[in-house]
Amino acid sequence: MKLKYYPDTDSLYIDLSSKPSVESREISKGVVVDYDDKGNIVGLDIDNASRILDLKQLVLSKLPIEEQILTV
Repeated sequence: MKLKYYPDTDSLYIDLSSKPSVESREISKGVVVDYDDKGNIVGLDIDNASRILDLKQLVLSKLPIEEQILTV
């Protein structure tokens, strides 16, 4: 899973899979879900992310993480 914030558009993309997106649906104003060819969710795009999410803190709890990569 990858989280990527785009400050120029204030959007957050949560990449849940390496599979390509073939369909996108807006499920709420400014929240788009991307699906693969089998209907599985592969990503989420959140517009105006800093207004609706607390982006100052990310807490990971008890995840079976094998690799952590933090970039600024």
